[in-house]
Amino acid sequence: MRKYQKVFPVLLLISSILLLSACAAGGDQFSGDSPAGFLYGLWHGAISIISLIIHIFNDSVMVYEVNNSGGWYDFGFLIGVLFIWGGSSHVCCKSSEEKIRDKEWEEISNKVEIKVMHKLKDWAEDEEATDKDQEWDEIGKKVEKKLKRKIREWAEKE
Repeated sequence: MRKYQKVFPVLLLISSILLLSACAAGGDQFSGDSPAGFLYGLWHGAISIISLIIHIFNDSVMVYEVNNSGGWYDFGFLIGVLFIWGGSSHVCCKSSEEKIRDKEWEEISNKVEIKVMHKLKDWAEDEEATDKDQEWDEIGKKVEKKLKRKIREWAEKE
């Protein structure tokens, strides 16, 4: 039973690719008299990545139909590509779980930063207040920057 559970999705994927390739651009279906229009452009845009993969191994399958109606086919093709593949806008989106985790790390980072800065300030106040005040301000800024960077690096590893 377990063999079939692993084999079935692969067979389904292969049969889907073969079915989609039958509807790919570049066949004898279209000519100068009957060019591909908007709807075929939409379809060819939607299956463009599959057509590209098949085109790498089979020169008779094209990604884009040459015999097309012009602007409307191009518009449909572009809409098909953007509709299916999303114009890569989904790449920068974070899930709600990632947003919550980032917020938690930001809160932890802020709390640690405040505690460290208080301890550094207390330590600096114990020293004599002379020319060292300016020196301590510089050291405090450097420590603050380094701590923020290290905490972010540590959080990104999680």
